Amino acid sequence: MGLQNRVALVTGGSRGIGRGIAVKLAQDGARVAIAYRSNKTAAQQTLRQLQERGAECVAVETDIKDAGRSEELLRTVVERFGRIDIVVNNVGDFRWGTLAESSIEDWQNVISSNLMTVLYVSRAALPHLRRGRWGRIINLGAVGAERAFGQAKISAYAAAKAGVVALSRSLALEEAKNGITVNVVNPSSIDENELTLSEARKIRDARFPIGRPPTVEDVANTVAFFASEEAEYVTGQVVNVSGGWML
Repeated sequence: MGLQNRVALVTGGSRGIGRGIAVKLAQDGARVAIAYRSNKTAAQQTLRQLQERGAECVAVETDIKDAGRSEELLRTVVERFGRIDIVVNNVGDFRWGTLAESSIEDWQNVISSNLMTVLYVSRAALPHLRRGRWGRIINLGAVGAERAFGQAKISAYAAAKAGVVALSRSLALEEAKNGITVNVVNPSSIDENELTLSEARKIRDARFPIGRPPTVEDVANTVAFFASEEAEYVTGQVVNVSGGWML
């Protein structure tokens, strides 16, 4: 699934799932920009991994919970590479806590981080994607978000991710005529040790019907498909990358 001559932006690309997605897109030939909030060391580590794969790349320090800085981010990427083709909205803070014990500020932060960032970055990218009559927006949700799932102590997170699905489907309908697809990837919880795919295949884990724990690579491979030429007829879809968990 070659992405030669394509330019991709991955928010939250300095570590974890975001780093894995950035590396996979680079492997497939894309030029890659990563956005990160504060961890410059992690961002530099990601850049080194991208450069090792021969990718032209850049890291931009910003806080996309601010609409103006999201617009500035897209301008920076377009000025650097001359275009933008693929946007992966990966940012999203997580917080445990019941509704009663969570402050309004806690709620606003989770909603802003997980939902409003998707709005701000996607909206800022649209003029550039429309100009090329080709675009891919891939948003990261959470397993069950398409069903507006509920779970104790994550009400803000669950509401935000359900909102990401609704926003993505609406945007898919609006932008299909412009050659822009919009899809959602819902990962299950990824082990903090970030197992490689080969390592995960050696582990039996009864929590997942497929029999092994999930990896960053599982998520990145799905994002790469949605980003590809082969996915031009796929839009408004939500894919759970969960090994059958929570079906």
